[in-house]
Amino acid sequence: MFPRVGFIITNLRHASKNVVGFYNKRGTAEQWIKEWKGALKGTRLSSRSFNANAVRLQLHALAYNLRNFLRTLATPVTIAEWSLTSLREKLIKIGAKVVSHGRYVSDGRGRDPSEVVR
Repeated sequence: MFPRVGFIITNLRHASKNVVGFYNKRGTAEQWIKEWKGALKGTRLSSRSFNANAVRLQLHALAYNLRNFLRTLATPVTIAEWSLTSLREKLIKIGAKVVSHGRYVSDGRGRDPSEVVR
């Protein structure tokens, strides 16, 4: 509807299209880093040991790359563009009240939880 107007102040001596392309790619990479930090807590290194922190960081990077790989292969079209944060909040963090009685376990709505998961 409205034209996209912005300013880039730089000391790069290239054609304007090349400069804009460079900064757009940089912005995209920064969004991926932001998603990695937010969804996977990628910067949370809680050990005093360098090796333990290095392994944890590598596991976070592996989980992020695995999710992106699976996104291209097996994700339904309706949720293919969701961020990792959206996936975590909408699919993994689904809360329910579980009621346990002597002979059965219910999800609080009178149904068996195994039926809800299917």
